[in-house]
Amino acid sequence: MDIATVLGFGMTYTFLLMAMALGVGIGPYIDIPSVLIVIGGSIGALFIGFKMEQMKKMFGFFMISIKPPKQDLPALIAKLIDFAVTARKEGILSLEGPLKNEENIFLQNGLMMAIDGQEPDIIRDMLDIEIEQMSTRHKGNLAMFDMWANFSGAMGMIGTLIGLVAMLLNMSDPSAIGPAMAVALLTTLYGALIGNTVGGPVANILSVRNDEEVLQNQLILEGIMSIQAGDNPRNMEAKLLSFLPPAERKSQFDT
Repeated sequence: MDIATVLGFGMTYTFLLMAMALGVGIGPYIDIPSVLIVIGGSIGALFIGFKMEQMKKMFGFFMISIKPPKQDLPALIAKLIDFAVTARKEGILSLEGPLKNEENIFLQNGLMMAIDGQEPDIIRDMLDIEIEQMSTRHKGNLAMFDMWANFSGAMGMIGTLIGLVAMLLNMSDPSAIGPAMAVALLTTLYGALIGNTVGGPVANILSVRNDEEVLQNQLILEGIMSIQAGDNPRNMEAKLLSFLPPAERKSQFDT
């Protein structure tokens, strides 16, 4: 669970609701027509712009922003170094057994190609393609939230125009001006809320998650190439530690 993301959602809506409650109360900010225009309209626009397969998984993508896949790059480097030491002592074929229980599919598939005797250039090309395609898929998925931010803002403006038209058509009836004005103002509010507290922030954190996974897989790729080349584990570790911030670079050979 990403505490920062959860805390951010909690702080945002807690402070907004407190500000509403301390003013005129929360009730006046609830307007069903505005909800239908902004939420219904923006989600409908998403269905137009994206495939059904993506829309079905949208909630799952949202949950990745809150509970991302666990990553531990220092532990991953230690595992790759252990593989390298084993390969130098017992041969690369000795890694086939431990790989059967490997949870990281990218690592498992890449190292199996090395065990099977694939040429280094072929392994690097195939893994580079996999990393690139993975990142492309992730960017397509996070684009849904980016577009939701845009669509909700646009629907807020559309709702404002709808409310203004209704208000102008009923200028002779004072009782109708209030509800029409509420639609005009609250649709803009709802659009701004969705865009700036859900759509935009979630798209950004999913982009961060994508960059983290790309970095992890690039680290794995370099580790696999070093294992196949039979590099000295110390030299291999020094190369892999460069993927970490300087403060986190700790050699297991110094312990």
